[in-house]
Amino acid sequence: MKRILIVEDDMVSRKFLSKFLSRYGDCDLVVDGLEAIDAYLLTLKDGLPYDLICLDVMMPKIDGIRVLKTVRDLERQNGIAENEACKIIITTVLGETQIVQTAFDYGCNAYASKPIDMTKLTAVLEKFGFIEAMV
Repeated sequence: MKRILIVEDDMVSRKFLSKFLSRYGDCDLVVDGLEAIDAYLLTLKDGLPYDLICLDVMMPKIDGIRVLKTVRDLERQNGIAENEACKIIITTVLGETQIVQTAFDYGCNAYASKPIDMTKLTAVLEKFGFIEAMV
């Protein structure tokens, strides 16, 4: 079973993503960037890191871009190979090119603008190997 972390401060978005993604794996939910880093560190310690992180950009305490950079730094420090690193999808209402470019520079795997298009998200999950492509 895949392990998924949903990092979202908006309750409606969090519940929506959880309901959708729970069919593809076990979902943990956190409401800010600090909780996200703590949750990721716990999974590293357990030796069972997340397979997927859905990460909102605009959050309290620590924003999604800093969480993304921290997760990638922790993966490198712990010798996690790039092909074994968790997939990270950045979600935001912001469409600013610079934020998206920075996210990709730090190693995000995909970007979804809100409201999230479920068809596009499903296609991304297929590309990541989370779901079988519908034939």
